[in-house]
Amino acid sequence: VQLVESGGGLVQPGGSLRLSCAASGFTFSGYAMSWSRQAPGKEREWVATITNLGGRTNYADSVKGRFTISRDNAKNTVYLQMNSLKPEDTAVYYCKAIMDRVVYWGRGTQVTVSS
Repeated sequence: VQLVESGGGLVQPGGSLRLSCAASGFTFSGYAMSWSRQAPGKEREWVATITNLGGRTNYADSVKGRFTISRDNAKNTVYLQMNSLKPEDTAVYYCKAIMDRVVYWGRGTQVTVSS
């Protein structure tokens, strides 16, 4: 099982980034997918979730209206489009696959929002 995040980097406040998470080794379309993040010195926090077929999404209040989670089951990939980025969005972003009690995590990608 592998979840590999990409697309992180350094961006100025107000800018945008699109994160990707490529999955392999399991039946991707059977799993809900989520993004979480962890800032330095803070606990990991949930950001967004999308159901296995993409019919429903949920967002943390801190990112609602700015971030969009989506998935392409043909490509075994989940995305996080991040707009209007703020310095407080700086964190390592992780994707997670969830089905019942089975959970897989990726290794994360760094997002830094700074001028």
